[in-house]
Amino acid sequence: MNFVQKDQYDWQDLMEIVRLLRDPENGCPWDKVQTHESLRMNFIEETYEVVDAIDQKDPDGIKEELGDILLQVMTHVCMEEEAGRFNLQQVCDGICKKLIFRHPHIFGNATASTQQQVLDNWNELKKQEKGQKTLADQLDAVPKALPALMRAEKISKRAGKAGLDYADAAAAMADLVSEVEELAQAVDPESQKDELGDVLFAAVNTARMMGIDAEDALGRSAEKFVRRAKLAEQLAQGQPLAELTPERLDRLWKDAKKRNP
Repeated sequence: MNFVQKDQYDWQDLMEIVRLLRDPENGCPWDKVQTHESLRMNFIEETYEVVDAIDQKDPDGIKEELGDILLQVMTHVCMEEEAGRFNLQQVCDGICKKLIFRHPHIFGNATASTQQQVLDNWNELKKQEKGQKTLADQLDAVPKALPALMRAEKISKRAGKAGLDYADAAAAMADLVSEVEELAQAVDPESQKDELGDVLFAAVNTARMMGIDAEDALGRSAEKFVRRAKLAEQLAQGQPLAELTPERLDRLWKDAKKRNP
């Protein structure tokens, strides 16, 4: 193998390692057969691990997880090099040109003195760049692979900016209540599924109208549930929760809620 080991490596070494791992003849049996599709979930999982390290305020963890993300990037680029479609230099060229184009207040003659002005300019330039002339274009551009809650937020926000919106938070809340009533009236599984989806989407809209990040709100509620569940388990004093009567479990849960509101 034509590779010199060092005390310290850089991004060029990483690219070379990836190429060696994917060498058709002498590469790693696992690495050389991977495809964009086979690594799709790995990329998503690695991204969430970076986010988790950020949430934990763990610099060493962030550094390590960013390395894993960089490996994913290099691997996907290597696949495209092998296919003769593009290389790392072209990827870097593309993102540099995008950043220059979308920051005319830095690299051009435009002005933007606030964060909101920067974001507004960015979104307008992005629409020009992508040829998004209609609301339909903008909605179709929201990736279907996004987690459903995040995708709903983006769709809701883009529709709202285009004028397809509620008058205020109260109107959004009224629609949410209406959707909950329709869910309660649904009888067959397919209708229940559709109506539940409508409830969730209406909840996302309500959160947006209230200026609340729905993803963050749901995450906080999930963590609250975990804390209360742990406390209820402690209050059960070793008795499995699944063995408790509904009445006993309800009392424990109410007690846990009081102690951890």
